Amino acid sequence: MKVFVLLALVAAASADLAPRYGYAPEPSYDEPPVYAFNYAVADDYSGANFQAGENRDGYATSGSYSVALPDGRTQTVTYKVDDAYSGYVADVTYSGEAKYAPAPYHAAPVYHAAPVYHAAPVYKAAPVYKTVPVYKSA
Repeated sequence: MKVFVLLALVAAASADLAPRYGYAPEPSYDEPPVYAFNYAVADDYSGANFQAGENRDGYATSGSYSVALPDGRTQTVTYKVDDAYSGYVADVTYSGEAKYAPAPYHAAPVYHAAPVYHAAPVYKAAPVYKTVPVYKSA
């Protein structure tokens, strides 16, 4: 009986040391974030042309992005955040010259008078005929 209890305790202790699949250690957010990224898209078929990039070290963040506007200009925004209290400071610039196509001319629609409405004929009651009294001979 003592051997059985001893084997049961060893089995329970070894089962607790089994690896736990699917669980990752809890992440630690004590360190300040540090990252950098860049991306760009230039598609001749659709005309999409934009790019962005950002660098961050703790609260100090800086970056820029640009996009091609429909009028032919390019808008570029350069921004920075120095610390947790200074806020977001952005500088917006435009390059190129705005070009607008002339608006297409559409003539006003031609006025057509509404069709003439003909009223239905007026109903006239049929004349009332009075019956002649019939006399019976005695």
